[in-house]
Amino acid sequence: MKNLFIKLITIFTLLMITLCVVSVGKTEAASKTVNQDFIIINKHYNKLAYFHNGYIEVINPVATGKTWEKTPVGIFKIVNKIKNRPYYTGHIPGGDPRNPLGKRWLGLDVDRTNGNTYAIHGNNNESSIGKYVSHGCVRMHNKDVEKLYEKVQIGTPVAITYSYKSFIDLTKIYGYTFKGYKLKNN
Repeated sequence: MKNLFIKLITIFTLLMITLCVVSVGKTEAASKTVNQDFIIINKHYNKLAYFHNGYIEVINPVATGKTWEKTPVGIFKIVNKIKNRPYYTGHIPGGDPRNPLGKRWLGLDVDRTNGNTYAIHGNNNESSIGKYVSHGCVRMHNKDVEKLYEKVQIGTPVAITYSYKSFIDLTKIYGYTFKGYKLKNN
């Protein structure tokens, strides 16, 4: 009888531990979906879409690489955010109107570059937006990237593609749950 009691207590304890682990996993998964951001950049249209909690909030024009291979295609993450990043190559300080990186830098983890080589950033040539002119980065109007900078968090996934599909169709491909539109006035 004593052995049966010990076995029942052991089984009960293991069951409770399993339930606690499953419960914690569900809580963590639920909290991850509460603040679910996603960015899609479509090089075909040279547009960027920002999604927050399943809703598309922003669609902005961008400039991408002057040739196909310049702006990488894939899924990356924002790994750093820098205000007024200096343009080291041209020795131009951050905040200088001549700085081709503009006022905000959202660094991407392309090929383990730690967000130092590829980014979504502003520019000093507003007429370049919508064109294929960059060395690989994704350029935005300064006013647009400043707004995006305030919304986006480190770790936000960024999908860069070249597709005829709509942003909504692309969310299905990337497994992002689209709920609707909440476009803000830009």
